[in-house]
Amino acid sequence: MNDRPNPNQDDNYQQFSAEETERQRLQREEHYLESAHQNAIARKFEQGIYFLVGALELLLLLRFILRLSGANPDNTFANIIYNLSQPFVTPFSTLFISPTFNGNLNIFDVNLLVAMASYFVLMFLVIWLVRIVSSR
Repeated sequence: MNDRPNPNQDDNYQQFSAEETERQRLQREEHYLESAHQNAIARKFEQGIYFLVGALELLLLLRFILRLSGANPDNTFANIIYNLSQPFVTPFSTLFISPTFNGNLNIFDVNLLVAMASYFVLMFLVIWLVRIVSSR
């Protein structure tokens, strides 16, 4: 018998091994790309949440400043701010009795501060949930 190895068998094995290695590398790349795509979607969702809550916080801050400074509620700008923010303030509106200064003109609205803090905490809880879900 011939003790020399068959060069064709060795070449076939190397070719098969190279194809298998390439297939595994492609699968890893596909998995990496899919994971990167999911992470990108989660980050965009987080950015959207940050933007919306930031806009809400700004709206509530404007309402707080207008009430504290005793702005005329019949003014168009103040009226728009009050009407836009009213649905977000209503759940907190009777939580505390807010102190007034100069009669009823200047109101330090503690309920607005509680609302702002609550929405801020809620934002972080939602972001935390998004990160937990997207990490799987």
